[in-house]
Amino acid sequence: MDYEHNNKERSASLDLLLRFQRLLVSKLYPGDCVGQVSSAYSPDLLGVGSLLKKYTALLCTHIGDILPVATSIASTSHRHFAEVSRIVDGDLTGILLPELVVSIVLLLSKNAGLMQEAGAIPLLAGLLEHLDRFNHLAPGKERDDNEDLAWPGIMGSFFTGQSSRNNEEVMLIRKADLENHNKDGGFWTVIDGKVYDIKDFQTQSLTGSSIL
Repeated sequence: MDYEHNNKERSASLDLLLRFQRLLVSKLYPGDCVGQVSSAYSPDLLGVGSLLKKYTALLCTHIGDILPVATSIASTSHRHFAEVSRIVDGDLTGILLPELVVSIVLLLSKNAGLMQEAGAIPLLAGLLEHLDRFNHLAPGKERDDNEDLAWPGIMGSFFTGQSSRNNEEVMLIRKADLENHNKDGGFWTVIDGKVYDIKDFQTQSLTGSSIL
């Protein structure tokens, strides 16, 4: 309710599209059809699936036209990126697309056969490259990637270390160095002959230090 209240400026046509999108998803959400094979789907259900595909195709066409232009403008400066992001957030890209993706993932988990029959998923895949290019312009993107996708000391060096260390010699760490470091409160470990610092991950782990 709060979200709807904060979006009073949304146009009537955009609000209508959102309601239509939710109606399509609700019609496809499985009731008694869970586990049915595709040949058992009713014509009405297949018709809704076909309509979802056409709707998704039109939405992806619009977003596919908008994002390259948005990316071009946003690449000028951080200020341009912030302004373009604000505009995109209020467009179909920021309002309809996120909910559609989540809804399709939900429908896919409930009835994969029906969603494959509908054929809307491959259309969304075509947007990934456009979305990726735009998101790569975000300030602090590399820091966020390292925090969200990488374990400190392990994958973090994969993202940032390879390019910066190409011209540097590989540091050799003796077994005694590793043991002394760990005695002093560090947390180095050896995997396939390489030493990794997993001290930061230790505080985040739910498994406990013994398993690590």
